[in-house]
Amino acid sequence: MKRREFLLGSGAAAGALGLSQFALASNPQELVIQTASFALCDQVTHGMVSLSPDAPPPVLYGRQGEVMRLPVRNTLSDYTAMHWHGLRIPNGMDGVPYLTQMPMGEGDHFGYKFVPPDAGTYWYHPHCMTMEQMAHGLTGVMVIAEAEDPGFDGEQVINLRDFRLDEAGAFLPAYTPRGAARAGTFGNVHTANWLQAPVYDHPAGGLVRLRVVNTDTTRIYKLNLDHAEARIIAWDGHPVDIDVPLPSVAEPLLLGPGQRVDFAVKMPEDEGQTVNLMAKLPGQPLRSMVGLQAVGASVARDMRELKPLAKNPVARPDLNKAELHEFVFGWTPEGGEPNNGFCGSLGYNFWSINRKRWPGDAAQDVAPLATLEMGKSYVLRLRNESPNLHPIHLHGLVFVPIKSNLRQLPPLMTDTMLLLKDEVVEIALVADNPGDWAFHCHVIEHQKTGLTGFIRVV
Repeated sequence: MKRREFLLGSGAAAGALGLSQFALASNPQELVIQTASFALCDQVTHGMVSLSPDAPPPVLYGRQGEVMRLPVRNTLSDYTAMHWHGLRIPNGMDGVPYLTQMPMGEGDHFGYKFVPPDAGTYWYHPHCMTMEQMAHGLTGVMVIAEAEDPGFDGEQVINLRDFRLDEAGAFLPAYTPRGAARAGTFGNVHTANWLQAPVYDHPAGGLVRLRVVNTDTTRIYKLNLDHAEARIIAWDGHPVDIDVPLPSVAEPLLLGPGQRVDFAVKMPEDEGQTVNLMAKLPGQPLRSMVGLQAVGASVARDMRELKPLAKNPVARPDLNKAELHEFVFGWTPEGGEPNNGFCGSLGYNFWSINRKRWPGDAAQDVAPLATLEMGKSYVLRLRNESPNLHPIHLHGLVFVPIKSNLRQLPPLMTDTMLLLKDEVVEIALVADNPGDWAFHCHVIEHQKTGLTGFIRVV
């Protein structure tokens, strides 16, 4: 079967998404972490990791305010644990080994269960043997549907990520010391939903919700749409209720590892015309990562017909009563290898928070970077003292950027802040979810070589 035939022959719903999908509620399907094979290029790549033996990890669907049950079983010889990125769920369900649960060995099972309070676009990935399993494919998208249908004619989920392969389609080493000490080790095969420049069909003249997720271990994408009739409607899962300029070739959208953006796109009126999600990769011409192709007679929709997305129930911080905590991200003055227990180490340290490297996932008597009191407002000042960019992710909580020394930041609720070179950003939050919450760079080589810690909410 040709790739184009596969895309068109997967059924209406799955074909529109470009990925298989699971709806998880009262009768959940077990999620089996397993080895996989897939033709990322002309040759089949073996030694991948997915929830299927021959396909990408599926889109997991839930609904805001309704119970999700996600039974996970590990069949790998490596240990693992699953994290649900961006979801404000109970600490015991967060999937961080040694911090919220013990790692899952071969044959182990863990029954994740939670009620997502927020609608939006999220994703999932392992937090044990993180570099090896993510680089080999184990990253998937989660969609939490709103209680009320916003009125789109279609939806397209895009999982952006690289793979690092040789000419025979076999995996090259996922990380290198040189990469870990700098911007990370980049892949050389660029995919959307594990495909290279796929094209998906949507009704001509229709309104499409384009959910774009960067699940890469390293790459910061510079994105724009080659179609003007669109708008950004959500950022990192949360509705955008202000006017945010559409990215352009001259001023692209920077989407770091872990970040998500939702567009409302008006499809062209004429059949066969396409809307392309474009990316500028270093040293390469502008390229299409994915295309949306108009099919059929125009349904002649108007962007003004869309209902605004309902706000998520997120507490807004009181800046007049907020306490300040400072965090410095940079290189580490210490060497040594972290004690990660069953969860793997890259074998070296390069990075630190507040000039102390993370001693390891399994290290004993590790203090939190900060202790926050339930219900109180806080400002966190994030200072990047390195020349490299860092997407800083906080588990279990959301925050709003309020100030940068380098740029204007729109006040969009988020869980991941992309720090530029020499940037100092202040973010504000309400500490409203108790537990120990991981706080780290989402360039995984940085995370695994010292740029990790946790924040405690009591």
